[in-house]
Amino acid sequence: MKMKKYFLLFLLFFILFSCVSGKDLIYLQGNPIQKKELKRINDIPYKLQVDDLLNIDIISNEEKLVAIFNKQNSGNQNYSIENGYLSDYSIDIYGNIRMPILGTINVLGYTTTEVRKKIEKKLKKFIKNSEDIFVSVKLSGIRYTVIGEVSEPGLKVVFQNKVSIIDAIANSGDISIVGNRKKVEVIRNSISGTEKFLIDLTDINAFNSDVFYIKSNDIINVIPLKQKSWGTGTTGLQTLSTVISIFTLLTSTFILARNL
Repeated sequence: MKMKKYFLLFLLFFILFSCVSGKDLIYLQGNPIQKKELKRINDIPYKLQVDDLLNIDIISNEEKLVAIFNKQNSGNQNYSIENGYLSDYSIDIYGNIRMPILGTINVLGYTTTEVRKKIEKKLKKFIKNSEDIFVSVKLSGIRYTVIGEVSEPGLKVVFQNKVSIIDAIANSGDISIVGNRKKVEVIRNSISGTEKFLIDLTDINAFNSDVFYIKSNDIINVIPLKQKSWGTGTTGLQTLSTVISIFTLLTSTFILARNL
């Protein structure tokens, strides 16, 4: 009787600790944050890095001259990641882009606004009426990589000015049931080095995180929960089925060995 009692207690604790709790699966729990409490850290402009792609569009009354600079029409509805790679300006290992007539321009560590002003300044040497010049400089989409416990890992490109980590994960098919939503890693490269951040997506305070809005070239790593390595199942029913299977196997082995 004691053995049965101990076995049932062991079974109960085993099921409780090997299952994934419902609280571990719900995003952004807690009381809503007041607007005045929200931080504005994520409003800091992105500084360009090596291998970034820039979409540069120049408009002027002197159409023949600006046609030389515009490698593709940014208003083209057929624009895609593939032709953007071929037509946009890539930042080389020295932090430079090369433009017709204007030559080499260093853009490493600059914002897109600062690069726009640089180009406008150089164009004034070639276009008489500088007031007619309109220059647009944009990142060719926010590029990020999602790895780990998501349905669709891989490199993603989103054509928006701002992307939250929730958007990024949703775009990857959501976190699996054995993914740790409380400790999602964001690995970020910058001109000063590589940084690693942790964000708890089950907490409403995630909105205050430095990495709630991702930046281009971020790597999002969704770490698995311990339940995955245990291999016992993610729900109570799955765990119970695993335990019963193991118990049945041990009992059958014991009976066969006893009858030999």
